[in-house]
Amino acid sequence: MGCCNARCWLITGAVFGAIVAILGGLLIPLGNIVIEGTVKQEAVIENGTTAYDNWVATGAVVFRQFWFFTVQNPTEVIENGSTPVVMERGPYTYKTRFLPKENITFNPNHTASFLLPLVAIFEPSMSVGPEEEEVVILNLAVVNGTFDGPYNVFTGKDDISKVSMIDRFRGESKLAFWGDEYCDMLNGTDASSFAPFLDKKKPLYFFSSDICRSVSASHMKTYSLKGIKVYRYSLLASTLASPVDNPDNHCFCRNPVVTKNCTLAGVLDISSCQKGKPIYISLPHFLSGSPSLIEAVHGLHPNPEHHETFLDVEPTTGFTLNFAKRIQVNMMYGPSNVITVLKKVKDYTMFPVVWLNETATLDDATADMIKTELVSRINLLAMVQQALLGTGLAIFIICLISFCFVKQNNGQVNFF
Repeated sequence: MGCCNARCWLITGAVFGAIVAILGGLLIPLGNIVIEGTVKQEAVIENGTTAYDNWVATGAVVFRQFWFFTVQNPTEVIENGSTPVVMERGPYTYKTRFLPKENITFNPNHTASFLLPLVAIFEPSMSVGPEEEEVVILNLAVVNGTFDGPYNVFTGKDDISKVSMIDRFRGESKLAFWGDEYCDMLNGTDASSFAPFLDKKKPLYFFSSDICRSVSASHMKTYSLKGIKVYRYSLLASTLASPVDNPDNHCFCRNPVVTKNCTLAGVLDISSCQKGKPIYISLPHFLSGSPSLIEAVHGLHPNPEHHETFLDVEPTTGFTLNFAKRIQVNMMYGPSNVITVLKKVKDYTMFPVVWLNETATLDDATADMIKTELVSRINLLAMVQQALLGTGLAIFIICLISFCFVKQNNGQVNFF
Protein backbone atom coordinates (compact mmCIF):
# COMPACT_ATOMS: atom_id res chain seq x y z
CA MET A 1 0.00 0.00 0.00
CA GLY A 2 2.87 2.37 0.93
CA CYS A 3 4.67 1.65 -2.29
CA CYS A 4 1.51 2.32 -4.24
CA ASN A 5 1.08 5.69 -2.53
CA ALA A 6 4.73 6.54 -3.19
CA ARG A 7 4.39 5.66 -6.84
CA CYS A 8 1.22 7.76 -7.10
CA TRP A 9 2.92 10.75 -5.53
CA LEU A 10 5.94 10.35 -7.79
CA ILE A 11 3.75 10.09 -10.88
CA THR A 12 1.89 13.20 -9.76
CA GLY A 13 5.19 14.99 -9.19
CA ALA A 14 6.49 13.96 -12.63
CA VAL A 15 3.30 15.20 -14.28
CA PHE A 16 3.53 18.46 -12.33
CA GLY A 17 7.17 18.88 -13.35
CA ALA A 18 6.30 18.19 -16.97
CA ILE A 19 3.50 20.78 -16.86
CA VAL A 20 5.84 23.39 -15.33
CA ALA A 21 8.50 22.61 -17.96
CA ILE A 22 5.94 22.83 -20.76
CA LEU A 23 4.71 26.14 -19.33
CA GLY A 24 8.27 27.45 -19.36
CA GLY A 25 8.69 26.24 -22.92
CA LEU A 26 5.43 27.88 -24.00
CA LEU A 27 6.51 31.17 -22.44
CA ILE A 28 9.41 31.37 -24.88
CA PRO A 29 7.31 31.83 -28.05
CA LEU A 30 4.51 33.60 -26.17
CA GLY A 31 6.96 35.99 -24.54
CA ASN A 32 8.66 36.65 -27.85
CA ILE A 33 5.27 37.37 -29.44
CA VAL A 34 4.43 39.85 -26.68
CA ILE A 35 7.82 41.58 -26.93
CA GLU A 36 7.67 41.66 -30.72
CA GLY A 37 4.17 43.10 -30.69
CA THR A 38 5.10 45.79 -28.16
CA VAL A 39 8.27 46.79 -30.01
CA LYS A 40 6.50 46.93 -33.36
CA GLN A 41 3.78 49.10 -31.85
CA GLU A 42 6.27 51.50 -30.26
CA ALA A 43 8.48 51.62 -33.38
CA VAL A 44 5.76 53.16 -35.55
CA ILE A 45 6.25 56.86 -36.28
CA GLU A 46 3.02 58.33 -34.95
CA ASN A 47 2.12 60.59 -32.08
CA GLY A 48 2.33 58.84 -28.72
CA THR A 49 4.96 56.19 -29.53
CA THR A 50 8.54 55.97 -28.30
CA ALA A 51 9.78 56.12 -31.89
CA TYR A 52 7.87 59.33 -32.56
CA ASP A 53 9.37 61.13 -29.56
CA ASN A 54 12.91 60.15 -30.62
CA TRP A 55 12.19 60.88 -34.27
CA VAL A 56 10.86 64.42 -33.84
CA ALA A 57 13.87 65.57 -31.83
CA THR A 58 16.98 63.58 -31.07
CA GLY A 59 17.67 63.23 -27.37
CA ALA A 60 21.43 63.03 -27.89
CA VAL A 61 23.66 66.04 -28.46
CA VAL A 62 25.12 66.02 -31.97
CA PHE A 63 28.49 67.64 -32.51
CA ARG A 64 30.12 68.44 -35.83
CA GLN A 65 33.88 68.90 -35.61
CA PHE A 66 36.25 70.22 -38.29
CA TRP A 67 39.96 69.66 -38.83
CA PHE A 68 41.62 71.87 -41.46
CA PHE A 69 44.73 70.96 -43.44
CA THR A 70 47.37 73.68 -43.61
CA VAL A 71 50.23 73.56 -46.12
CA GLN A 72 53.66 73.67 -44.49
CA ASN A 73 55.67 74.24 -47.70
CA PRO A 74 53.58 76.50 -49.99
CA THR A 75 56.60 78.17 -51.59
CA GLU A 76 58.19 74.86 -52.59
CA VAL A 77 54.89 73.63 -54.03
CA ILE A 78 54.41 76.76 -56.17
CA GLU A 79 57.99 77.38 -57.24
CA ASN A 80 59.31 73.83 -57.57
CA GLY A 81 56.20 71.70 -57.89
CA SER A 82 57.17 69.90 -54.69
CA THR A 83 54.88 67.45 -52.93
CA PRO A 84 52.73 69.38 -50.45
CA VAL A 85 53.28 68.70 -46.78
CA VAL A 86 50.16 69.21 -44.65
CA MET A 87 49.34 69.42 -40.98
CA GLU A 88 45.81 69.24 -39.62
CA ARG A 89 44.50 71.81 -37.15
CA GLY A 90 41.37 71.21 -35.11
CA PRO A 91 38.91 70.46 -33.92
CA TYR A 92 36.57 73.41 -34.37
CA THR A 93 33.35 72.17 -32.86
CA TYR A 94 29.71 73.02 -33.46
CA LYS A 95 26.60 71.78 -31.74
CA THR A 96 24.02 70.90 -34.38
CA ARG A 97 20.78 68.98 -35.09
CA PHE A 98 19.33 70.06 -31.74
CA LEU A 99 16.11 71.56 -33.12
CA PRO A 100 13.05 69.36 -33.75
CA LYS A 101 11.92 68.55 -37.26
CA GLU A 102 9.71 71.20 -38.85
CA ASN A 103 6.65 71.14 -41.13
CA ILE A 104 5.80 67.58 -40.08
CA THR A 105 2.88 66.33 -42.16
CA PHE A 106 1.35 62.84 -42.08
CA ASN A 107 0.12 61.61 -45.44
CA PRO A 108 -2.61 59.08 -46.39
CA ASN A 109 -0.04 56.63 -47.81
CA HIS A 110 1.50 56.05 -44.34
CA THR A 111 4.37 58.46 -44.87
CA ALA A 112 5.45 61.59 -43.03
CA SER A 113 7.14 64.60 -44.61
CA PHE A 114 9.38 67.08 -42.79
CA LEU A 115 12.25 69.55 -42.99
CA LEU A 116 15.41 69.08 -40.93
CA PRO A 117 16.75 72.36 -39.50
CA LEU A 118 20.53 72.69 -39.85
CA VAL A 119 21.38 75.23 -37.19
CA ALA A 120 24.81 75.26 -35.56
CA ILE A 121 26.24 76.82 -32.42
CA PHE A 122 30.00 77.16 -32.01
CA GLU A 123 31.40 75.39 -28.93
CA PRO A 124 34.61 77.20 -27.93
CA SER A 125 35.29 74.83 -25.00
CA MET A 126 35.61 71.94 -27.48
CA SER A 127 37.66 73.85 -30.05
CA VAL A 128 41.35 74.67 -30.45
CA GLY A 129 40.71 78.29 -31.29
CA PRO A 130 38.02 80.94 -31.84
CA GLU A 131 35.52 80.63 -34.66
CA GLU A 132 36.95 83.71 -36.40
CA GLU A 133 40.38 82.06 -36.64
CA GLU A 134 39.41 80.38 -39.92
CA VAL A 135 36.98 82.29 -42.10
CA VAL A 136 36.37 79.18 -44.25
CA ILE A 137 34.67 77.48 -41.26
CA LEU A 138 31.65 79.68 -41.80
CA ASN A 139 31.28 78.32 -45.32
CA LEU A 140 31.77 74.68 -44.43
CA ALA A 141 29.91 74.52 -41.14
CA VAL A 142 26.16 74.51 -40.94
CA VAL A 143 24.81 78.03 -41.41
CA ASN A 144 21.88 79.31 -39.33
CA GLY A 145 18.53 79.31 -41.04
CA THR A 146 19.17 76.46 -43.51
CA PHE A 147 17.37 73.15 -43.90
CA ASP A 148 17.98 69.67 -45.20
CA GLY A 149 15.16 68.14 -47.20
CA PRO A 150 12.27 68.02 -47.45
CA TYR A 151 12.14 64.30 -46.70
CA ASN A 152 9.24 61.90 -46.98
CA VAL A 153 9.61 58.70 -44.91
CA PHE A 154 7.43 55.67 -44.21
CA THR A 155 5.85 55.60 -40.75
CA GLY A 156 5.68 51.80 -40.56
CA LYS A 157 1.98 51.93 -39.71
CA ASP A 158 1.04 49.43 -42.42
CA ASP A 159 4.41 47.66 -42.70
CA ILE A 160 6.89 47.93 -39.82
CA SER A 161 9.72 46.65 -42.04
CA LYS A 162 9.54 49.95 -43.96
CA VAL A 163 9.59 52.27 -40.94
CA SER A 164 11.88 55.31 -41.41
CA MET A 165 12.75 54.32 -44.97
CA ILE A 166 12.96 57.32 -47.28
CA ASP A 167 10.13 57.46 -49.81
CA ARG A 168 11.06 60.82 -51.35
CA PHE A 169 13.83 63.39 -51.08
CA ARG A 170 13.03 66.92 -52.21
CA GLY A 171 9.81 65.62 -53.67
CA GLU A 172 11.40 62.94 -55.85
CA SER A 173 11.48 59.16 -55.42
CA LYS A 174 14.99 58.98 -56.87
CA LEU A 175 18.03 61.22 -57.11
CA ALA A 176 18.93 63.27 -60.16
CA PHE A 177 22.68 63.59 -59.57
CA TRP A 178 24.28 60.63 -61.30
CA GLY A 179 22.34 60.03 -64.50
CA ASP A 180 22.04 56.33 -63.75
CA GLU A 181 19.14 54.31 -62.39
CA TYR A 182 21.33 52.37 -59.96
CA CYS A 183 23.37 55.26 -58.55
CA ASP A 184 20.29 57.49 -58.30
CA MET A 185 18.43 55.03 -56.05
CA LEU A 186 17.15 56.22 -52.66
CA ASN A 187 17.92 53.30 -50.37
CA GLY A 188 17.18 52.86 -46.68
CA THR A 189 16.70 55.44 -43.95
CA ASP A 190 18.58 58.55 -42.87
CA ALA A 191 20.58 56.30 -40.45
CA SER A 192 18.95 57.64 -37.27
CA SER A 193 16.88 54.47 -36.97
CA PHE A 194 16.03 51.27 -38.82
CA ALA A 195 13.31 48.63 -38.78
CA PRO A 196 13.24 46.62 -35.51
CA PHE A 197 14.67 43.12 -35.05
CA LEU A 198 17.86 43.47 -37.05
CA ASP A 199 19.51 40.53 -38.77
CA LYS A 200 23.22 41.19 -38.41
CA LYS A 201 23.92 39.06 -41.48
CA LYS A 202 22.19 41.67 -43.62
CA PRO A 203 23.65 45.14 -44.36
CA LEU A 204 21.93 48.37 -43.38
CA TYR A 205 21.17 50.92 -46.10
CA PHE A 206 20.94 54.66 -45.63
CA PHE A 207 21.04 57.89 -47.62
CA SER A 208 23.34 60.80 -46.80
CA SER A 209 22.63 64.18 -48.34
CA ASP A 210 26.21 65.22 -47.49
CA ILE A 211 27.59 62.86 -50.13
CA CYS A 212 24.50 62.84 -52.38
CA ARG A 213 24.12 59.06 -52.49
CA SER A 214 22.92 55.96 -50.66
CA VAL A 215 25.41 53.62 -49.03
CA SER A 216 25.40 50.40 -47.03
CA ALA A 217 27.08 49.37 -43.79
CA SER A 218 27.90 45.84 -42.60
CA HIS A 219 28.00 44.32 -39.14
CA MET A 220 31.48 44.44 -37.64
CA LYS A 221 31.00 43.43 -34.01
CA THR A 222 28.54 43.16 -31.14
CA TYR A 223 29.34 44.86 -27.84
CA SER A 224 27.81 46.51 -24.79
CA LEU A 225 27.22 50.27 -24.86
CA LYS A 226 26.36 51.53 -21.37
CA GLY A 227 24.91 48.13 -20.52
CA ILE A 228 22.93 47.80 -23.79
CA LYS A 229 23.80 45.26 -26.48
CA VAL A 230 24.41 47.00 -29.81
CA TYR A 231 25.51 45.99 -33.29
CA ARG A 232 28.30 48.05 -34.81
CA TYR A 233 28.00 48.66 -38.55
CA SER A 234 30.73 50.24 -40.67
CA LEU A 235 31.16 51.21 -44.30
CA LEU A 236 33.06 48.65 -46.32
CA ALA A 237 36.05 49.58 -48.45
CA SER A 238 33.92 48.66 -51.47
CA THR A 239 31.72 51.72 -50.85
CA LEU A 240 34.27 54.06 -52.44
CA ALA A 241 36.16 51.41 -54.41
CA SER A 242 36.98 52.02 -58.05
CA PRO A 243 34.73 50.42 -60.68
CA VAL A 244 37.62 48.04 -61.37
CA ASP A 245 37.11 46.44 -57.96
CA ASN A 246 33.40 47.22 -57.55
CA PRO A 247 31.59 47.44 -60.90
CA ASP A 248 28.47 48.83 -59.16
CA ASN A 249 30.37 52.09 -58.71
CA HIS A 250 30.77 52.68 -62.44
CA CYS A 251 28.13 55.42 -62.45
CA PHE A 252 29.91 57.35 -59.69
CA CYS A 253 32.95 57.82 -61.93
CA ARG A 254 32.39 61.27 -63.46
CA ASN A 255 35.79 62.43 -64.70
CA PRO A 256 38.29 60.05 -66.34
CA VAL A 257 41.16 62.53 -65.83
CA VAL A 258 40.58 62.99 -62.11
CA THR A 259 39.94 59.28 -61.51
CA LYS A 260 42.76 58.06 -63.73
CA ASN A 261 40.35 56.34 -66.09
CA CYS A 262 38.12 55.26 -63.22
CA THR A 263 40.87 53.31 -61.43
CA LEU A 264 41.17 55.69 -58.46
CA ALA A 265 39.60 54.37 -55.23
CA GLY A 266 38.48 56.32 -52.20
CA VAL A 267 37.19 59.56 -53.78
CA LEU A 268 33.69 60.59 -54.84
CA ASP A 269 33.11 63.50 -57.23
CA ILE A 270 29.95 65.27 -55.97
CA SER A 271 30.11 68.30 -58.28
CA SER A 272 26.87 67.20 -59.93
CA CYS A 273 24.96 67.84 -56.72
CA GLN A 274 26.92 70.95 -55.73
CA LYS A 275 25.95 73.17 -58.66
CA GLY A 276 29.08 72.22 -60.58
CA LYS A 277 31.56 73.15 -57.83
CA PRO A 278 34.64 70.88 -58.02
CA ILE A 279 34.16 69.13 -54.68
CA TYR A 280 35.47 65.64 -53.98
CA ILE A 281 34.51 63.58 -50.96
CA SER A 282 36.56 60.86 -49.28
CA LEU A 283 37.06 59.35 -45.87
CA PRO A 284 39.45 61.36 -43.65
CA HIS A 285 43.13 61.09 -44.57
CA PHE A 286 42.02 59.08 -47.63
CA LEU A 287 41.25 56.02 -45.53
CA SER A 288 40.63 53.00 -47.83
CA GLY A 289 41.77 55.09 -50.80
CA SER A 290 44.32 54.32 -53.49
CA PRO A 291 47.94 54.51 -52.27
CA SER A 292 48.64 57.25 -54.82
CA LEU A 293 46.34 59.63 -52.90
CA ILE A 294 48.45 59.40 -49.76
CA GLU A 295 51.73 59.42 -51.64
CA ALA A 296 50.80 62.69 -53.39
CA VAL A 297 50.34 64.57 -50.09
CA HIS A 298 52.71 64.11 -47.18
CA GLY A 299 51.45 64.29 -43.61
CA LEU A 300 48.40 62.06 -43.91
CA HIS A 301 47.95 59.15 -41.51
CA PRO A 302 44.73 57.18 -42.13
CA ASN A 303 43.56 55.31 -39.06
CA PRO A 304 40.27 53.34 -38.93
CA GLU A 305 39.84 54.07 -35.22
CA HIS A 306 39.76 57.82 -35.85
CA HIS A 307 38.59 58.05 -39.44
CA GLU A 308 35.99 55.36 -40.22
CA THR A 309 32.24 55.95 -40.27
CA PHE A 310 30.18 53.68 -38.02
CA LEU A 311 26.74 53.18 -36.46
CA ASP A 312 25.91 51.43 -33.18
CA VAL A 313 22.34 50.15 -33.42
CA GLU A 314 20.20 48.48 -30.74
CA PRO A 315 19.05 45.33 -32.59
CA THR A 316 15.59 44.91 -31.03
CA THR A 317 14.27 48.44 -31.62
CA GLY A 318 16.49 49.43 -34.55
CA PHE A 319 17.38 52.72 -32.86
CA THR A 320 20.85 54.15 -33.55
CA LEU A 321 22.37 54.89 -30.13
CA ASN A 322 25.84 55.99 -31.13
CA PHE A 323 27.41 57.07 -34.43
CA ALA A 324 30.30 58.84 -36.08
CA LYS A 325 29.96 60.19 -39.62
CA ARG A 326 33.40 61.11 -40.91
CA ILE A 327 34.05 62.60 -44.33
CA GLN A 328 36.74 64.71 -45.95
CA VAL A 329 36.33 67.55 -48.45
CA ASN A 330 39.00 67.72 -51.14
CA MET A 331 39.92 69.88 -54.12
CA MET A 332 41.84 69.01 -57.26
CA TYR A 333 44.76 71.03 -58.61
CA GLY A 334 47.14 70.27 -61.44
CA PRO A 335 49.39 71.65 -64.20
CA SER A 336 48.14 74.84 -65.85
CA ASN A 337 49.51 77.27 -68.42
CA VAL A 338 46.80 79.77 -67.54
CA ILE A 339 47.22 79.88 -63.76
CA THR A 340 50.80 81.05 -63.27
CA VAL A 341 51.26 79.62 -59.77
CA LEU A 342 50.45 76.11 -61.07
CA LYS A 343 52.94 76.04 -63.97
CA LYS A 344 55.49 74.04 -61.96
CA VAL A 345 52.97 71.50 -60.70
CA LYS A 346 53.83 68.14 -62.25
CA ASP A 347 50.58 66.16 -61.95
CA TYR A 348 46.97 66.41 -60.90
CA THR A 349 46.73 66.12 -57.13
CA MET A 350 43.76 65.51 -54.86
CA PHE A 351 44.34 67.97 -52.04
CA PRO A 352 42.59 67.58 -48.64
CA VAL A 353 40.96 70.78 -47.42
CA VAL A 354 39.06 69.76 -44.30
CA TRP A 355 37.62 66.67 -42.67
CA LEU A 356 34.67 66.54 -40.32
CA ASN A 357 33.40 64.23 -37.64
CA GLU A 358 29.68 64.37 -36.85
CA THR A 359 29.05 62.30 -33.77
CA ALA A 360 26.53 61.62 -31.03
CA THR A 361 25.92 59.04 -28.33
CA LEU A 362 23.01 58.39 -26.01
CA ASP A 363 23.22 60.01 -22.59
CA ASP A 364 23.03 58.11 -19.28
CA ALA A 365 19.37 59.00 -18.72
CA THR A 366 18.35 57.57 -22.11
CA ALA A 367 20.48 54.49 -21.51
CA ASP A 368 18.79 53.90 -18.15
CA MET A 369 15.37 54.32 -19.77
CA ILE A 370 16.16 51.74 -22.45
CA LYS A 371 17.52 49.31 -19.88
CA THR A 372 14.45 49.75 -17.68
CA GLU A 373 11.81 49.67 -20.40
CA LEU A 374 13.35 47.09 -22.71
CA VAL A 375 16.46 45.24 -21.57
CA SER A 376 15.33 44.53 -17.99
CA ARG A 377 11.93 43.26 -19.15
CA ILE A 378 13.46 40.97 -21.75
CA ASN A 379 15.96 39.69 -19.18
CA LEU A 380 13.23 39.15 -16.57
CA LEU A 381 11.09 37.23 -19.04
CA ALA A 382 14.09 35.10 -20.00
CA MET A 383 14.83 34.38 -16.34
CA VAL A 384 11.22 33.29 -15.69
CA GLN A 385 11.28 31.11 -18.80
CA GLN A 386 14.54 29.45 -17.77
CA ALA A 387 13.44 29.05 -14.16
CA LEU A 388 10.16 27.36 -15.08
CA LEU A 389 11.78 25.18 -17.71
CA GLY A 390 14.69 24.20 -15.48
CA THR A 391 12.60 23.62 -12.35
CA GLY A 392 9.97 21.64 -14.25
CA LEU A 393 12.55 19.42 -15.92
CA ALA A 394 14.35 18.87 -12.62
CA ILE A 395 11.12 17.82 -10.83
CA PHE A 396 10.13 15.59 -13.74
CA ILE A 397 13.51 13.84 -13.94
CA ILE A 398 13.82 13.37 -10.15
CA CYS A 399 10.31 11.98 -9.85
CA LEU A 400 10.80 9.72 -12.87
CA ILE A 401 14.07 8.29 -11.51
CA SER A 402 12.54 7.85 -8.06
CA PHE A 403 9.48 6.12 -9.55
CA CYS A 404 11.68 3.69 -11.43
CA PHE A 405 13.69 3.02 -8.26
CA VAL A 406 10.57 2.41 -6.16
CA LYS A 407 9.03 0.19 -8.83
CA GLN A 408 12.24 -1.84 -9.06
CA ASN A 409 12.39 -2.31 -5.26
CA ASN A 410 8.71 -3.23 -5.15
CA GLY A 411 9.30 -5.84 -7.83
CA GLN A 412 12.20 -7.33 -5.88
CA VAL A 413 10.08 -7.72 -2.69
CA ASN A 414 7.33 -9.55 -4.57
CA PHE A 415 9.92 -11.83 -6.18
CA PHE A 416 11.28 -13.11 -2.89
